Amino acid sequence: MKPNHHEIGVGATDELSLRVSVGTLVSVWFASPADGRTMLALERFATLRQVEGQSDVIVKAKPFGGAVRITNPQELMRMIGHFHYDSERSREESDFRIQIRPASWERIKEICLQHLQKTDKGVLDSSPHRELTEEFGDTLHIGITSDQYRLQPCGMVIEDLPTETENVRAEKIPTVRVYFLFEAWMQTPEIILMMLANTKQYLDEDLEKLAWKDARQGGKGRANAILVVELDDLKKQDGSIPMENLNGPIRVDGHELDGNVLALLEEVENPKYQRHPNMPTSG
Repeated sequence: MKPNHHEIGVGATDELSLRVSVGTLVSVWFASPADGRTMLALERFATLRQVEGQSDVIVKAKPFGGAVRITNPQELMRMIGHFHYDSERSREESDFRIQIRPASWERIKEICLQHLQKTDKGVLDSSPHRELTEEFGDTLHIGITSDQYRLQPCGMVIEDLPTETENVRAEKIPTVRVYFLFEAWMQTPEIILMMLANTKQYLDEDLEKLAWKDARQGGKGRANAILVVELDDLKKQDGSIPMENLNGPIRVDGHELDGNVLALLEEVENPKYQRHPNMPTSG
């Protein structure tokens, strides 16, 4: 009998030692109402973490997006062999955050490329609409709909070199990554003004205080906001990052940005990413 979704195990083992994270990254672009410059909106978040045995709040900005869903875990297991989800949460959500045999990584990359080229067998759901809705709800406290932005797929990037994850449910486990890239051009003036106002309203220090307050009130110690940055400022940052720090965060205007923000920029050459452009459709 084939294993069902809930019979697939959880966590790393000696055999299933490599973590794979397959997700979406969404560039939320808009033109500045003031001067027409191209702006990028990021999700800025504060999270209470344990750092060297001490509680601390980390404030960072990252692209919108999240985990790709596994729509048919039984078929995926047939294709790549035995795997576990990396956590109970990933198993509950069917997130493509799994533990595999290192030898299965090449097959997973093939499956993702087939999905990009629309030739896969339907084991993935890479639509970012759900994540955008949830994350705009967290940051701006509004319900956003797909008719308020123009979404288009842009390709895929692969991180082949395993690096330790900061994910609290699988912390420090060596992880390789695949990102499906999308652009979402915001077309609603009211939301553009809300993003700009939110960026000015909340300093990083404000989010840190809100996260501590959330923790004291029994929450998980989190707070969310928007960070708007100028495209040209991001391009300048790329050239200043030493090779040995390519996996680390970057800083723009005093804000810490997750390193994968640079994966959004097609014109930026970065040796940690293998880029695969979106395949043109016929007709």
